[in-house]
Amino acid sequence: MLKTDFFIAGRWRNKDNIKPVLDLVRANGKSAYCFLENDYKGEIIELKIDGDPEVFMARLEDLPQDHPFIQKIFDIDMKAEREAETFLLVFPAGIAAHIEAGVAYGLGKRCIAIGELEKTETLYNIFDHIFPTDRTFEHWLISER
Repeated sequence: MLKTDFFIAGRWRNKDNIKPVLDLVRANGKSAYCFLENDYKGEIIELKIDGDPEVFMARLEDLPQDHPFIQKIFDIDMKAEREAETFLLVFPAGIAAHIEAGVAYGLGKRCIAIGELEKTETLYNIFDHIFPTDRTFEHWLISER
C-alpha cells in the first residue's frame, strides 16, 4: 500500500455521503484510502458499494470479535491509516470511526471532518477543521494546492 494524502473514515450506513467526498478528493488531484473500496471478494462477507449496508452490517456484527475476517479488516484499515497524511471523518460516523479519529490524532496526523455535528463534544477539538458541507471542504482543498 502506498502513502496517501487522505484516509477517509465514516460508517457503511453513511456511504451515500462518503462516496462524494472520496470523489471530490480525487477530483482535486489527491490520493485517498477509503474503506468503501474494500470489497473482500471471496471472503465470508463481501462488501458491495451498491449493496444494502444494513445487510452487510448485520452479517458483520454477527461475527465474533476474534474472527479472522474482523482481524483482516482491522489490519488493512490500520495500515492505511498509518500511511495517510491526513485523517478525514465524514459525519455522521459510528464508534469505530471515532476510535480511528483518536488513533489518527495519537499518531500526529492532521485531522479534519465534514458534516453537521449532532452535539458539542470536547474531544472534537482533535480536528483541525470541521467543514459543515462538502462545498466548504472543497474550497479548503483547493486553497491547499
